[in-house]
Amino acid sequence: MKRGFFILLVSALFALAVNGQTIKTDILVIGNGSNALGAGMQAAVSGVKTTILMQEAGFELAQPGASLHSGLEAEYLKKTAGKQAGQELLLKNWTDSTDKLTVIRSAYWSKLKRSGSGWSLELNDGRKIKARVLVNADRTGRVSTVLMLEAKKNQWVPFGYEQTAYRTSIGAGLPLNNVTANVIYTDALLVPEQENLVMLNPQQESLLAGQAAGATAGYAAFFKKKTSETNLKELQGELIKYKLSLVPFADISELDSNWKSIQFIGLSGVLKGALSNGSLNFNPEKTVTTDEVKEPIKEYYYKAQIWFDDYKQPDMTTGSTLALICYVKGKSLENTTEEVKKKWKKVYGFKDDFDPAKSISRREFAVLVSDYLQPFNVTIDKTGRVMR
Repeated sequence: MKRGFFILLVSALFALAVNGQTIKTDILVIGNGSNALGAGMQAAVSGVKTTILMQEAGFELAQPGASLHSGLEAEYLKKTAGKQAGQELLLKNWTDSTDKLTVIRSAYWSKLKRSGSGWSLELNDGRKIKARVLVNADRTGRVSTVLMLEAKKNQWVPFGYEQTAYRTSIGAGLPLNNVTANVIYTDALLVPEQENLVMLNPQQESLLAGQAAGATAGYAAFFKKKTSETNLKELQGELIKYKLSLVPFADISELDSNWKSIQFIGLSGVLKGALSNGSLNFNPEKTVTTDEVKEPIKEYYYKAQIWFDDYKQPDMTTGSTLALICYVKGKSLENTTEEVKKKWKKVYGFKDDFDPAKSISRREFAVLVSDYLQPFNVTIDKTGRVMR
């Protein structure tokens, strides 16, 4: 009798505790697809407390297919390589082992509303979740209906050099209609006049888009800013840090030792890729002509104008590239040449011997310019135009 009463008392106290519980988190992600997993994982590894809320018991991921795998998607594919079963257990272990990430499964919610500059959600069991930023990765449409939001469409757009917007990419490589040269921009994830809300298109599920959304939400939460105040360069740098491609080069995988430098150069447009049959190729072993880099570098650096006025050769060599770098940066050519010579194979991983007279390859040029001139660090506006 006493034992039964004690059990009932403990159960009642536990129920009261649950009903009155408020879960505080920086990021709340609602959904159970690839968008949700990518957003939750990236926000957590970016250093903010993140909660993924699912009505379902497990994740339902879209198959990556022919996308240009990078970032979390590439990591997921490595984890599942050769495994025909046990995906849900793998995902559970992956999320459980991720610091700052909590996944709430099989949970139903009744209320979702604004709470100050953040969000408040009430679960059917009485618990509440309060978050600074909401990521709507819900595939049922319920979140959009409750918040009276229009569905996001065509978040991925074709990559192109007609405008400078390609420099503002925060994700790349989702295949659409057999075309992999597609990118996603920050504005595509945000809602006008709705701060601290990030939305994803449920018709375009991918870890790629989810990762971009997670970093966007994570930036706002980490720095306690509005989502509209995101620093693009810092956001792009965070995504590249976690190996997400921002330029859809089909011939440069994240396993390439020079991937990071080539991504930075690709974003700057100092070296442009070649679009063909829906793919964008960097062609790393082709040599660099003076004409293809003259105008882009002059756009970034005033001093380059004088150097190119004096340089009359049709091709760039290793030596002339170093001379350009040293002229623009005011560095010693002799010392820089010796420094690069030591890095050539050990640090940069180049296969050919160092030869100042040799025509420089696009790979070599990208690495040297990224390392010494660092055009990625030059400020651009929201349209991708250089601001000096």
